[in-house]
Amino acid sequence: MKRGLILALIFAAPAAAQTPAVDAARSVGSVGERYDGYLGVAGAVSAAVRSQVATINIQRRSLYSRLAASKGVSPQDVGVTAGCQLLARVSVGESYMWADGAWRRRTAGQGSAAPDYCR
Repeated sequence: MKRGLILALIFAAPAAAQTPAVDAARSVGSVGERYDGYLGVAGAVSAAVRSQVATINIQRRSLYSRLAASKGVSPQDVGVTAGCQLLARVSVGESYMWADGAWRRRTAGQGSAAPDYCR
Protein backbone atom coordinates (compact mmCIF):
# COMPACT_ATOMS: atom_id res chain seq x y z
CA MET A 1 0.00 0.00 0.00
CA LYS A 2 1.40 3.40 -0.89
CA ARG A 3 2.12 5.42 2.21
CA GLY A 4 1.89 8.70 0.31
CA LEU A 5 -1.65 7.88 -0.81
CA ILE A 6 -2.72 7.08 2.73
CA LEU A 7 -1.17 10.25 4.08
CA ALA A 8 -2.78 12.37 1.37
CA LEU A 9 -6.17 10.86 2.13
CA ILE A 10 -5.78 11.31 5.87
CA PHE A 11 -4.85 14.95 5.62
CA ALA A 12 -7.39 15.71 2.90
CA ALA A 13 -10.27 13.99 4.66
CA PRO A 14 -12.33 15.36 7.53
CA ALA A 15 -10.91 12.51 9.61
CA ALA A 16 -7.73 14.52 10.04
CA ALA A 17 -9.54 17.71 10.90
CA GLN A 18 -8.30 19.03 14.20
CA THR A 19 -10.02 21.52 16.43
CA PRO A 20 -8.30 24.53 18.00
CA ALA A 21 -8.57 22.85 21.41
CA VAL A 22 -6.94 19.63 20.15
CA ASP A 23 -4.25 21.64 18.36
CA ALA A 24 -3.51 23.51 21.60
CA ALA A 25 -3.35 20.26 23.58
CA ARG A 26 -0.97 18.81 20.97
CA SER A 27 1.33 21.81 21.17
CA VAL A 28 1.81 21.31 24.92
CA GLY A 29 2.13 17.53 24.70
CA SER A 30 -1.21 16.58 26.25
CA VAL A 31 -2.48 14.96 23.04
CA GLY A 32 -0.29 13.11 20.60
CA GLU A 33 -0.05 10.72 17.68
CA ARG A 34 0.08 7.01 18.33
CA TYR A 35 1.88 4.30 16.36
CA ASP A 36 -1.46 2.84 15.24
CA GLY A 37 -2.65 5.96 13.41
CA TYR A 38 -4.86 7.29 16.17
CA LEU A 39 -4.61 10.26 18.50
CA GLY A 40 -4.08 9.60 22.18
CA VAL A 41 -4.36 11.54 25.40
CA ALA A 42 -0.89 11.85 26.95
CA GLY A 43 -1.68 14.27 29.78
CA ALA A 44 -4.40 16.20 31.53
CA VAL A 45 -7.07 17.48 29.14
CA SER A 46 -10.63 18.70 29.46
CA ALA A 47 -13.62 16.47 28.82
CA ALA A 48 -14.25 18.48 25.65
CA VAL A 49 -10.77 17.72 24.28
CA ARG A 50 -11.17 14.04 25.21
CA SER A 51 -14.45 13.99 23.30
CA GLN A 52 -12.90 15.71 20.29
CA VAL A 53 -10.02 13.21 20.25
CA ALA A 54 -12.57 10.36 20.31
CA THR A 55 -14.48 11.93 17.42
CA ILE A 56 -11.30 12.34 15.35
CA ASN A 57 -10.40 8.71 16.04
CA ILE A 58 -13.84 7.50 14.96
CA GLN A 59 -13.40 9.41 11.71
CA ARG A 60 -9.91 7.97 11.22
CA ARG A 61 -11.19 4.44 11.93
CA SER A 62 -13.85 4.90 9.27
CA LEU A 63 -11.26 6.13 6.77
CA TYR A 64 -8.87 3.27 7.57
CA SER A 65 -11.68 0.74 7.18
CA ARG A 66 -12.67 2.15 3.78
CA LEU A 67 -9.06 2.18 2.57
CA ALA A 68 -8.47 -1.33 3.89
CA ALA A 69 -11.53 -2.68 2.10
CA SER A 70 -10.43 -1.11 -1.18
CA LYS A 71 -6.86 -2.49 -0.85
CA GLY A 72 -7.67 -5.90 0.59
CA VAL A 73 -5.71 -5.37 3.80
CA SER A 74 -6.70 -4.98 7.43
CA PRO A 75 -7.73 -1.63 8.92
CA GLN A 76 -4.94 -2.15 11.48
CA ASP A 77 -2.36 -2.34 8.66
CA VAL A 78 -3.69 0.91 7.21
CA GLY A 79 -3.63 2.52 10.65
CA VAL A 80 -0.02 1.50 11.33
CA THR A 81 1.03 2.72 7.89
CA ALA A 82 -0.74 6.02 8.52
CA GLY A 83 0.80 6.10 12.00
CA CYS A 84 4.30 5.99 10.49
CA GLN A 85 3.48 9.00 8.36
CA LEU A 86 1.80 10.89 11.18
CA LEU A 87 4.66 10.19 13.60
CA ALA A 88 7.12 11.57 11.06
CA ARG A 89 5.26 14.89 11.26
CA VAL A 90 5.37 15.26 15.05
CA SER A 91 6.84 18.66 15.95
CA VAL A 92 9.29 19.53 18.71
CA GLY A 93 7.48 19.56 22.06
CA GLU A 94 4.66 17.29 20.91
CA SER A 95 3.99 13.87 22.43
CA TYR A 96 3.93 10.60 20.56
CA MET A 97 3.55 6.90 21.35
CA TRP A 98 5.30 3.91 19.82
CA ALA A 99 4.03 0.32 20.00
CA ASP A 100 5.58 -0.14 23.47
CA GLY A 101 2.80 2.08 24.86
CA ALA A 102 5.15 4.68 26.38
CA TRP A 103 4.54 8.35 25.70
CA ARG A 104 7.54 10.39 24.58
CA ARG A 105 8.07 14.05 23.67
CA ARG A 106 10.00 15.11 20.63
CA THR A 107 12.99 17.21 21.57
CA ALA A 108 14.98 19.79 19.63
CA GLY A 109 17.68 18.10 17.57
CA GLN A 110 15.88 14.76 17.62
CA GLY A 111 15.36 13.14 14.25
CA SER A 112 11.98 11.89 13.14
CA ALA A 113 9.67 10.63 15.87
CA ALA A 114 8.83 7.60 13.72
CA PRO A 115 10.23 4.24 14.90
CA ASP A 116 12.80 2.35 12.82
CA TYR A 117 10.22 0.00 11.31
CA CYS A 118 8.67 3.00 9.56
CA ARG A 119 11.83 3.79 7.62
